[in-house]
This record gives sequence, structure tokens and C-alpha cells, in this order.
Amino acid sequence: MQQGFNDLADHLFAHLSGDEVLLLTFDGEESDFVRLNHGRVRQAGRVAQRGLGLQLIAGERHASARLTLSGTDADRPRALATLDALREQLPWLPPDPHLLYATDVCHTERIATDRLPDPADAIDGVVAAAQGVDLVGIWASGGVHAGFANSLGQRNWFTTHSFHLDWSLYHRADKAVKCSYAGTEWDAPTFARKMADARKQVAVLERPARTIPPGRYRAWLAPSALNEVLELLGWGGFGLKAQRTKRSPLLRAVQGRARFADGVTLSEDTGAGLSPDFQDQGFVKPDRVCLLKQGAYQDALVSPRSAREYGVATNGADAHEGPLSMDMEGGTLDAAKAVQELGTGVLVNNLWYLNYSDRTAARITGMTRFATLWVEDGEIVAPLNVMRFDDSVYRLLGEGLVGLSAERELMLSASTYGRRSTASARLPGALVDDFTFTL
Repeated sequence: MQQGFNDLADHLFAHLSGDEVLLLTFDGEESDFVRLNHGRVRQAGRVAQRGLGLQLIAGERHASARLTLSGTDADRPRALATLDALREQLPWLPPDPHLLYATDVCHTERIATDRLPDPADAIDGVVAAAQGVDLVGIWASGGVHAGFANSLGQRNWFTTHSFHLDWSLYHRADKAVKCSYAGTEWDAPTFARKMADARKQVAVLERPARTIPPGRYRAWLAPSALNEVLELLGWGGFGLKAQRTKRSPLLRAVQGRARFADGVTLSEDTGAGLSPDFQDQGFVKPDRVCLLKQGAYQDALVSPRSAREYGVATNGADAHEGPLSMDMEGGTLDAAKAVQELGTGVLVNNLWYLNYSDRTAARITGMTRFATLWVEDGEIVAPLNVMRFDDSVYRLLGEGLVGLSAERELMLSASTYGRRSTASARLPGALVDDFTFTL
């Protein structure tokens, strides 16, 4: 795919004239998908696709388009026709005062080694491990590619290979244990441990479910639950635009009026993540941007448009200015002893339907789902019926935070809408006092 993109870029650049500047972006994948139900394969397929984005610039005017590529010679006349259409639009468009694109040429190439298992072998192992339980889920794996080229001479390329198995062990009605395993290299013992833990929890779901009264409870948030909280926080929390327009839920922290616990350090870790290290305007991202450091706000994610608007330097953030490779440092708690560390309280594996109940105070609400379990004296006693929580992130990761696990889990986005997402998070579990359940 890389050579095909470069050849097409050369062809398009040769047809520019005058002061025209052309930015090209490429995305592609070769992905295997397998759907499972009742522990058996129900659907399997392979997707290979390529897409090209074009942005034609003349002065401060610009126009953009996107087309699907076939990977054949037919792409050239279609791309040229698209370029001509953009050229016709430019005179009718107003100047854009916030337009900013990379003019310093910076080449990068990051091609990861493919260590993925044969999908058939991996799925055979999953099916074998699912004997006797109702497993439903989806497997996605393969290579994901991204490219950038501009008529100033810059070329960037990125290839990663990853897998994601998103599955549930279903008991009945709304009772199930949701699990995931993702990475760049399949490890059978790790999957076996996850499956064994899930089997233990689905056995608990056979017990009569309890309903606890609204109130504050000690809670263990598994990495998957903490990920839901931080994904919502990333919705405007770390972007410069949201901060300058006073819409950021972290505005109090940005202004120095609030902070998190000293053990909370969160970064956008592009260098160790699975997302491209460049963005659509050609700016190369630093390996790491520290967002929160030892509980205090540190830096914002700054897109080129925000950089131009507010007169600051960009750090290569995408247009939405949200983290794509979250990394939170671990603490000292032993994740394998989470139930014992919890003592008496609520073991939360997953959270669902999160939203802000008070955005300015970073207060969020949402639902528990799947295997949320009641624990007494370090022993799992019963499943809990679905509950709603409402609490401030400043409290959950601030004065209410007892500690974070030393072990961290890599989680990849399961989104395949349009194409496979490369967003990831490496997070610990969190032990929290007085987690507020409202009903």
C-alpha cells in the first residue's frame, strides 16, 4: 500500500500549478473479522480497503474531498477528477484565518513487525476454551496503515498490526461477564487466565442478584471501567479549544483551582501507542504529551487550527483534540488481590452510557452493567442489579482514590465503524472510597 500511495501522490503533485499546495492522507487496512455466538463461529470474513483524502490549498483558501481507492490504475483518473473539482471550488470559498499546515518537511516511517497469530488458530483456541459456556463476541485482527504526503516534499507512513477479541460469557436476561483481550502478539496463557476469571464470575451470576440501597460504597474500578471514565474525560477535557472557550470539564484543574491525587499521572503516549505519529496537516506528534502530572494539570492537546487561532505551538493533535493513546501510570496495589483490597463493597467491571451531569465540575453519571458484584470481607458474594452512579472525577481520582494497581492493561478500541480504530489505553485498576450510587 505504501508504494501505491507514493506513486499516486507523485502523479497528483505533477498536475499542480501556480501557488497550489496539496495535502494527501491515506488510510487502509487488511482485517479479518470473526463473529461468535454460543461459543461457535457464526460469520467470518476479510476486509481490505483504502481511502484517500485530498486538501487543496491556495493562499488561505482550501477545499477537501475523500474517495475510496481500488488499488488499481483506475485510481489515477478518479483522483485527478477530484483534484479538478476542488480547484473549481477554491475561488468561491472564503479565506480561512485559522488554516495551518506543516511547511517544514519532516519525513517519518514507522512499520511495526507483524507478530499476529493466524486467525484460524486463535479462534480454534477461543472455541475450545468456550466449551460449556455461552460465549458471544467478535474477533478483529490485521494490519492498519496510514500515510501523509504533501507537495512540499514531505512523506510519512505508519503501519501497525493488532488484534482485538471482545467477548461476553452470557448467563441469562441481562446477566453476563464482558471481557476483552487485545494487543500485537497473542499470548495463550494470558487469554486462558482471562477466560478462567470470566468463568468464575459467570458462576457467581447464577446466584440470586442483590439490590443495594443508594449511597456511597467502597468500589474497585477495573481498568475497563476506568477507561470509560477517562474516555468521557477526553471528550473536550484535554483540548486547547475547549479550555479557551471555557467548555472543558477540566477547567478548574487548568486554572489551578482543583487537582487529582498525587498518584495520578496521565499522558498521551503516541510513541508506545498504536495510532499514527502524524496528523492530517502533516505535523509530526511528539512521543509523549503529559496531560496530568502527579495530580496537577500539565499540558493541552493542541490541533493546528487551535494553534493558529490562539497563537501557540501545535503538538500535532487531531482536529477533535482528544487522546488516542492514553497511558496512566500504575500504583502499588496488586490487581490479583483486588477483591481482598476491596474488603466490602462493589466490584465494578464495566460502566456504561456515561455522560456529564455537571460538566463544569467534571461530574459524571452512568450505569453499571454486566458483572457488577457485591463483595463482603474480601469474598465475592452475589451479583448486583444495574445501578446508576453520579460522582465527580475530581473525587474519584482525587480525595476518594485509595490507590491504583501496579499492573496495567492494554485496551484497544473495539470500534470498526467505517474502519478499525487504532485508539488505545494502558490503564491500572482503581480502588475508590465512597463511590456514589444514586439509584
